[in-house]
Amino acid sequence: MKYKNLFTPVQIGNVTLKNRFALAPMGPLGLADAQGGFNQRGIDYYTERAKGGTGLIITGVTFSDCQVETQSMPNCPNSTYNPVHFIRTSREMTERVHAYGSKIFLMMSGGFGRVTIPTNLGEFPPVAPSAIPHRWLDKTCRPLTKEEIRSIVKSFGDGAYNAKRGGFDGIEVHAVHEGYLLDQFAISMFNQRTDEYGGSVENRLRFAREVVEEIKSRCGEDFPVVLRYSVKSMIKDWREGALPGEDFEEKGRDTQEGLEAAKLLVSYGYDALDTDVGTYDAWWWNHPPMYQEKGLFRPYCKMVKEVVDVPVLCAGRMDNPDMASEAVEDGTCDIVSLGRPLLADPDYVNKLRAGRREEIRPCISCQEGCMGRVQEYSMINCAVNPQAARERVTAYEPVRKSKKVLVVGGGVAGCEAARVLAVRGHMPVLFEKTGSLGGNLIPGGAPAFKEDDLELAKWYETALKKLDVPVHLHTEVRKEDVLKAEYDAVIVATGSSPKVFPLGDDSHVYTAAQVLTKEKDCGSSTVVVGGGLVGCETALWLAQNGKQVTIVEALDSLMAVNGPLCHANKDMLERLIPYNGIDVVTGAKVTGFKNGTLSYLIRDEEEQISCDSVILSVGYREENMLYQDLQFDVPEIYLLGDAKKVSNIMYAIWDAFEVANHI
Repeated sequence: MKYKNLFTPVQIGNVTLKNRFALAPMGPLGLADAQGGFNQRGIDYYTERAKGGTGLIITGVTFSDCQVETQSMPNCPNSTYNPVHFIRTSREMTERVHAYGSKIFLMMSGGFGRVTIPTNLGEFPPVAPSAIPHRWLDKTCRPLTKEEIRSIVKSFGDGAYNAKRGGFDGIEVHAVHEGYLLDQFAISMFNQRTDEYGGSVENRLRFAREVVEEIKSRCGEDFPVVLRYSVKSMIKDWREGALPGEDFEEKGRDTQEGLEAAKLLVSYGYDALDTDVGTYDAWWWNHPPMYQEKGLFRPYCKMVKEVVDVPVLCAGRMDNPDMASEAVEDGTCDIVSLGRPLLADPDYVNKLRAGRREEIRPCISCQEGCMGRVQEYSMINCAVNPQAARERVTAYEPVRKSKKVLVVGGGVAGCEAARVLAVRGHMPVLFEKTGSLGGNLIPGGAPAFKEDDLELAKWYETALKKLDVPVHLHTEVRKEDVLKAEYDAVIVATGSSPKVFPLGDDSHVYTAAQVLTKEKDCGSSTVVVGGGLVGCETALWLAQNGKQVTIVEALDSLMAVNGPLCHANKDMLERLIPYNGIDVVTGAKVTGFKNGTLSYLIRDEEEQISCDSVILSVGYREENMLYQDLQFDVPEIYLLGDAKKVSNIMYAIWDAFEVANHI
């Protein structure tokens, strides 16, 4: 077996895990009920990942204390809330998880402090170790009193005791990590106290030390406690984070102090360190978009592993099993944490163990279904897996009578529709006018940082082949073709085409897709017209390949209409643009391109840029003529994907799943 070392047992304290995989903790929005327990969605969600083979399930964050920070956060194991209900719903969940041989730890938080979500603050001032600026709001935080610190410490003991009664195998403490409250106490930039909780490293870690000691005193020394831990902060200044490869002065915790702190934390009683880097001031590190390299935390985890004698967990785009296997083999880490990859495919571990790697649905690191929806709608989901955190309500509907269904279009909407139909027992037939499946995934996946878009296209190709779905490439479907055939239902998913407009010298005006697929060469200098997500990613890719690039955008800011984009993705891409030497002009209207000169109006003044080409990235137009031709002639017909409304990958897949699951 190729990845056998990933399926060897490992211990955290006295708890033995059956393999080296953990579900990384992710915001559990939508997985709790109004009484602070786990709702059915949460129970099903965590159980599904255990059923999929994951050795350790780590829940999303729960609040040990709901008094000092009066936030409406999901789940609360503390006795001041509703401990009996929490224990009862926990027990139902942990018993199901244990049925699959998995272990489950509850993540408990001491609070968010200066990074508290603004909508959760209400009228209350944010708290912190000291009177420091809030991360998001123009507010100064209120320093915690020593009495409040002690009450939070006690709440950890109460909550852990209830978690143990609820069947949890251990606790993960949230966190000397990402700039949350315990981390704010640990970092001198944030902690300006002069009492026993400030000053030296040992004093700044006192809060975290008292937490683990309290849990152990209440639950026993053999009850495992893991710490979510960031080795390095990546802070350039207040609300300013560093980019990969950037030379900067660390204002937060540097690596030297991070390793010293790691040794101290283990000496205090923590049984494992769940390790990464970053803070909310640089949160594209803790929530890495596709612009971050895969396995980005490995160098830091290896440094921690060399100075502590407890297991080290490593997350951060670790979905490549070759990388994961090598990390365990060379001592980089002991356990591989998968967060978003287990949203995308809860059966990742079992598929890998069974030698079915090609069947693992890839995470594309878009963060639109997970972090984007957590931010905007308080619900964790997944863009490529519509069933994530909705397992019961999106279960495949049984088929009473198998139908022959025509699917026109091989983009993500058409592929997902055909896949779901076949899984349920229908007989889909798919036609695609180009020579490959994937639609806009193909040009979208051209940049190296978008490689997983191409992997998703391959995954659909594999899935349809295994389901014996007939796929006809290089075949354009016309109205008469549909009417003379005998189909019970028709799905039209014919996609969209890039919007274009004349500029004068149109022989050197291209679409982003033409340049991304290398159908057209943009020359050594180019102007990208349109600063949406596609335009910015195209510009970044070209600049990384040595091109001189300018973005001209009509609106006053880049990516103004894209959503729900995770702020970590958007913020990092916004900073990568100038970092890679890309010029940006906003509030400008392009008027023409002639003799290698692009003209535009800005504040009624005409300006010009010399360039070899112009790349139009101003959106897409629905291609739905076939649907218009057929809608009154076919009794059961559906319009999906960009053909219905130009949107993103998530809504194309989600809509296709919804419709195909109910035909």
